[in-house]
Formats: sequence, structure tokens, C-alpha cells
Amino acid sequence: MLLKNSKIIVVKIGSSLLVDSNRKIRKKWLLSFAKDIQKLRLKNKKIIIVSSGAIALGCKKMNYKSTNFKLDKSQAIASVGQIELMNLFSQTFSKYKLNISQILLTLDDTEERRRSINAKRTIENLFKLNYIPVVNENDTIATSEIKYGDNDRLASRVAQISNADTLILLSDVDGLFTKNPKLYKDAKLIQRVNDFDKDLRNINIRGITEFGKGGMNTKIEAAKICNLAGCDMIISNGLYLNPIYRIKENNCTLFISKISKLHARKKWIISSIFSKGELIIDDGAKKALINGKSLLAAGIKKVSGKFNKGDHIKILDTKRKEFARGLSSFSSDEINKIMGRQSNEIEKVLGYISKSEVVHKDDMVEI
Repeated sequence: MLLKNSKIIVVKIGSSLLVDSNRKIRKKWLLSFAKDIQKLRLKNKKIIIVSSGAIALGCKKMNYKSTNFKLDKSQAIASVGQIELMNLFSQTFSKYKLNISQILLTLDDTEERRRSINAKRTIENLFKLNYIPVVNENDTIATSEIKYGDNDRLASRVAQISNADTLILLSDVDGLFTKNPKLYKDAKLIQRVNDFDKDLRNINIRGITEFGKGGMNTKIEAAKICNLAGCDMIISNGLYLNPIYRIKENNCTLFISKISKLHARKKWIISSIFSKGELIIDDGAKKALINGKSLLAAGIKKVSGKFNKGDHIKILDTKRKEFARGLSSFSSDEINKIMGRQSNEIEKVLGYISKSEVVHKDDMVEI
């Protein structure tokens, strides 16, 4: 089995797996899924579930046929649906003597270092207490600006935060195909992805279900996040009963991660989904970074975007090719004042004592 050597496994399930096209809860499926989780637990695997379904179940509870609502109404429906979702999980998993807990996250929770560490500690303590974390995006408070909008990338960030070995995305197709299999009969399953540039050339598949928001593109983005964090990822068809134990190498897509030796802090930096700005650096600064040095103001040629101290930023070379990512020690306004200057000039320019490194080497990762 592909999961034999995985100690921590994140499993993402979408709304369409919980609720069918007739808006009926797939109770038999969920029972078989819980049975799969029980088998993994008996093999001493630590499991995290990332589940969609709050809005779908909220609509079912309130007898709404549409899911296309304004943000504030969607948030209210999600708050109703969260109770339905967790009751469904609790009632089902208790039949196999499995304890569950709920963790609600927003994009900001995983993008801000302090919050992501808190989430990691909560997950670790739940493992010690013999509970299975069930994670969902906090739709009741998240606005469009701070939402993932899909649980594929959320699941990949949860996998990264928890140092998971494997992320399983249970989908409504067998995996990643050369074409959309729902439209083209000659579409072929890509069973293994080792190199994104080579193996995924010209792949651009979009898919959307009635309740779900994550198409194949978001799954590829999730795979890239996992890849940088040293976590394998599997896309498999979850519509069948016992969806985890029917996963085999010939009926899914396996994304092989790079062997990552990055410190956990650097994993978090490189896996960031959104950056607040960009710095373009000269060739001399790029060479210094390659040799393990920090980024100094003297090597910066241009600042793009508006960001604060501690924000994620991209570092580009003179050809505007992304070279590294890091956490800025200065705001964009400050860097605009000091770029091109020597370190001993910074205090005079800004009028106060500060760090000499714009991005410290410990807060930076080469791409």
C-alpha cells in the first residue's frame, strides 16, 4: 500500500463525497470511510481530516436549493452547517470508537507564523489525546480576501504545518489526466508525477461540482505546496466505498515530493500561498544569496507592492525571475528609502537603529 511508510496522513474529502446530487447524505460511504480511518489508526498512523460540507449541509438543513448566496448569508448558512457536519462525523466515527475534534482555520491562520505554530501545537496535542482533528475553513468569519476558497490548498497547508508524510485528496475522478476525462474518452491517467515542469506540461484541467469549489488546477497547486514541504500527495477517486483502502498505484495519481531538508520555519516560508510584495535584486546580491548570505539594502534595485515588517515577499533577479522567498525585516516604505545604500547608512536615512539585513538568511529560502 502507498501509505505503508507514512506516519502522519492528511485526508481531504469534498462536499460531493458527503452529499450526492439528490442532496442526500451518503451515510454508507461515510461509514466505509470511517472504517478505513480505523484501519489506519490500528497501524499507528496519525490522521487529520480536512472536510468540506458546511455550506452544503447548511443548505440541506435550511431547505435551500441554491448555494449561490452573498458572503454574509453564506457565512450564516456555514455556521448552521458546521453543527450538522460535526454531528455527522461524531455519530459515524463513534461507531468505530473514534474520537474527533474540530479545528476551524482561515488563510491568515496558516500564513501568519505565530498562528500556524499554534495550529501545529493543537494538532500535536490532539494526537496525544487520541483524537482525530477534523479541519475546515472558517467560512463563518472568513471574507473573500482571507479565504482559500477551496479545501485542496488548505489541506496542503495543514499537511505542511503538521509535517505530514502524505496528503490524500479524495476527488470525483481517479486522478490527474492528460485531458478532462469527463469530456474526452482518450484522456489518460497520469499515475506518477516526479517533475512538475516535465510531467505536467500543457495540463490545464478545470472542474467544478454543485457544492465544491476546487478544480484540478487547485489540486496541482496543492501538490506544489506539498512538494516543497517534503510531503507526497495522492489524488484518488473517493466516490467508491472504502476509498482509502482501494487506492493503488495504478488507479490514482501520486505526486512524489522532493526530499526536503529544510527547517520547519523555512518550509513554512516557501509554502506560503500569497506574497505581499517583491524585491528585484542585482547580480551581485543574487550571487551573495547563492553563497548563503543575507540580502542587504545595497543589492536592491526595485520594490513592488506594499508590505509590512515580517510579511512574505518574493525576491526576483534582474530578469524578473523569482529566485527566493523570505520574510522582510523592513516595510516596503523603509526599503524604498534605503535600497542601494550601504548598511552603515541605514540608521542615518531612517533616523533610528534597525537591522542591517533586509531579509536575513535564516528567513529566506531559494526557489
